Amino acid sequence: MARWLRMLARECLFKLERLSLQKRLIIAYILILLLPSLLISFYIFNELNDNYMKDIVKKNENQLEIERINLNNNIETMERAAQLSLSDKEVLYYLERTSEPDAAELIAFDTTVVSNILRLQFNNPNIEHIRLFSNNKRINEIWPVILLEKRMQAEPWYKKVNELNGTEWWYFDRMDREPIRPVVADAKEYRPKLSLLREIEYPTGRHVGIMQVDMLLTNAFPNVYRGANDEGGSQMVIFDREGKMFSGPNETLLADNGLTEADVRGELNAHLSGAQGHYLFTRNKTPFLSNYIYAEKIDAYVLNVVSLKHVFADINRTRNKIIYANIGLLVILSIATYFLNALILKKLHMLAHFMKKVRQGDFDFDFTIRGGGEVGELAHHFRKMLKKINELIADAVTKQAASKETELRSLRNQIDSHFLYNTLENIKMLAEIENQPVISDALTSLGGMMRYNLRWTSEYVRLKDELGHIANYIAVMNLRFDHAITLNIDVPAEYLNQELLKMSLQPVVENAVKHGMKFKSSEARGMVVCISAARDVHAIAIDIADNGVGMTAEAAGRLNRKIAGDESAFAASGDRLALPHEKQSEGSGIGLRNVHQRIQLFYGKDYGLFVESREGECTRVRLRIPYYIVSGG
Repeated sequence: MARWLRMLARECLFKLERLSLQKRLIIAYILILLLPSLLISFYIFNELNDNYMKDIVKKNENQLEIERINLNNNIETMERAAQLSLSDKEVLYYLERTSEPDAAELIAFDTTVVSNILRLQFNNPNIEHIRLFSNNKRINEIWPVILLEKRMQAEPWYKKVNELNGTEWWYFDRMDREPIRPVVADAKEYRPKLSLLREIEYPTGRHVGIMQVDMLLTNAFPNVYRGANDEGGSQMVIFDREGKMFSGPNETLLADNGLTEADVRGELNAHLSGAQGHYLFTRNKTPFLSNYIYAEKIDAYVLNVVSLKHVFADINRTRNKIIYANIGLLVILSIATYFLNALILKKLHMLAHFMKKVRQGDFDFDFTIRGGGEVGELAHHFRKMLKKINELIADAVTKQAASKETELRSLRNQIDSHFLYNTLENIKMLAEIENQPVISDALTSLGGMMRYNLRWTSEYVRLKDELGHIANYIAVMNLRFDHAITLNIDVPAEYLNQELLKMSLQPVVENAVKHGMKFKSSEARGMVVCISAARDVHAIAIDIADNGVGMTAEAAGRLNRKIAGDESAFAASGDRLALPHEKQSEGSGIGLRNVHQRIQLFYGKDYGLFVESREGECTRVRLRIPYYIVSGG
């Protein structure tokens, strides 16, 4: 895929380069205008979409918060009614009677206690029923408040309430069933309700009966059963702890969009993340927003599901208007740009015509293109270029003669070097005839050094060639120091064909001899220069170590900063960077710095030179270069 995209990009770039400048400018103008226009349109669309969504979410949160307040008030009303009903001790005495009451006691109980409970119910119109169920067979039922438990033992909540030992239990029921069904034949059963159920214990631990306070869901959740909001764009529903859904009978948003109770419940379970929140989902290509709150007291969720179909339709219409306006503007600007470019580029076409003549070899002409700006400046410089070309043609013959003279001088230098080699060989033969082997060996080493230095056919040599040159250098230096220098080469045979830059080791060894032999104590004990090599993954490290006078850790650090090109290190030491033609001061570190920079120039920033030293003991210089065997790859 990536390769195909690169090929497509190259093809498009090739076709674009073949177009005329005028067409390319038009394309560039269109892109310059199109990209910001698209970005601005995209930004406006996102902002509009975000603002719409924030407003809808906030509005739904407010609606759910109002419903939460209504629900809390209704729950408090039901709990207060239950508490007040049981606060009368006569109720508890009646429910736990051990003997059957006579007629006078029943009349008195009915006119006082039962009437108070009914009055409590009527004073709270949202409460539908207050019922007390008892399993005491000695008491008489007083409809609609005092009833026997046998009438509701088949209810699904009966067993659970008895297990809670007086703790409240809230239950959602789809039907409001009348316990005394034969007496009230016209009871309205098909009304969902919320029931507060609690076991009555008197004293604590002794079952007396069950308290039931009912409130129709139309009263407990007024907004849920008020009807569809926003012209059918939203619908509130309730999910109890058992996953049953309750909603208003006239709300059809979910059904009209093909959403079933299982669909809504599944989306809620998939997106639950706390006591309240909101989430987006799509069903049948219709987007929906759902806000929810959790009523902990009754263990139920209240949802407000909003269809975003009309919202997104409005946003899309606004987006399309912006896009059409941008397209119209681009068309007008493209046409205007085409004609303006034709006027601007007219002189440039004339200049291109004159350039064709130059390409065909015609330099003997003059032209005049009036006007300012870039085209006029380009024409002016083109005329100057023609004049310069004619001058260069005139100078070409003179330069050819100078080139021939340079070639002759180079040939003479080559002859001079051969003369010098032959002279050294003659002197060497005289030393051998006079039985002076030291002089003969020194001349041999010096001749090898001169040949190595003057024969510069390539920047690269093999490690063994550089080591041979160093051996010749040490042999010559031993004449000066009376054979006080020992060279130890510990390089495995497989590394001798390693490629490295020519003359990259010799300056390091020369630096070691020059500075390590500064004091007579070093000369007295003799100086040892060790050269070793070791491979490091894809690189090879070449170490040049000596047992000279060394340097302090601070001096070594300053020297490494100089090598790395830190100007502040030169300023701190009182040195300055020498120019290429200036003499390098002893101890300035410029020789090592040149080697380091040369390695990085040819091999990259991952390679170079580093110095380690201990004062009075030793100095080690490590060169790190890529591992490459000339004969083996």
